[in-house]
Amino acid sequence: MDSISVSTVGLRLRQYWVLTKPRVSQLAVFCAVIGMFLATPAVPPWRTVVAATIGIWLLAAAAFAINCLIEEQIDARMARTAHRPSARGDIGALQIIAMSGVVGGLGMLVLYTLVNPLTMWLTFATFVGYAVIYTVILKPRTPQNIVIGGLSGAMPPALGWAAVANSVPAEAWLLVLIIFIWTPPHFWALALYRTKDYENAGLPMLPVTHGQKITRLHILLYSVALFATSVLPYVIRMSGLVYLVSAVALGAVFVGYAWKLYRQYRDDLARRLFRFSILYLALLFAALLVDHWL
Repeated sequence: MDSISVSTVGLRLRQYWVLTKPRVSQLAVFCAVIGMFLATPAVPPWRTVVAATIGIWLLAAAAFAINCLIEEQIDARMARTAHRPSARGDIGALQIIAMSGVVGGLGMLVLYTLVNPLTMWLTFATFVGYAVIYTVILKPRTPQNIVIGGLSGAMPPALGWAAVANSVPAEAWLLVLIIFIWTPPHFWALALYRTKDYENAGLPMLPVTHGQKITRLHILLYSVALFATSVLPYVIRMSGLVYLVSAVALGAVFVGYAWKLYRQYRDDLARRLFRFSILYLALLFAALLVDHWL
């Protein structure tokens, strides 16, 4: 009986873990940590870094859990998300709300007491932007949902910067702008090879409402805009040649994928662009950090 109980508890914990969308939250927290290290010429206090990382992750996890709850019926109709415990009915609404309330409340407490109130309020605003404004209002109503709602997903560098500097200067907002412009081509690449999923779910994603070719054009245009935006840290002397070379090289590959996809669509190419876009963002922000310390 004990082994069965332990197994049941382990399964339930894994189900709650899935609700936090761990791969997405890890990338968000990574960008927040980069913001922390860029906020100061010295090494930031390790207690602040640890506390801010934990607090931001907890609030992000709470937001993703609420997202899963709100979209449980939509997720159930999509092959990509049908496995989620919320979509399968393995975890009920009250349990998800309770989990999100506890985790999110703990995150706010950590940020307020161990970091600073500015970071707590900015992170809470990001929670509301993603879980309510994007998920409830924008996503089911407009094909520009990922563009408008992308601001909440772009906030992690500003949150990290605020945690260390207790302010959000122009440099931090530039990092937010990079992620904001990165989000549409990243997400639309996924939407292209998952168009049937979004049709089944009844969501007005761009490939569903405007077709494949318009979406491919939008991806190309945003990719070019991303290339231009990504060199701005060098232009304003926030970074040096190491970052510039990295940004140009990574941006050239990104635009190359987008151009090929625009010329001739293939599912496998859309998948490659989607996967590269994740690597692109991680490497771009890592290059910022390396350049900062050289």
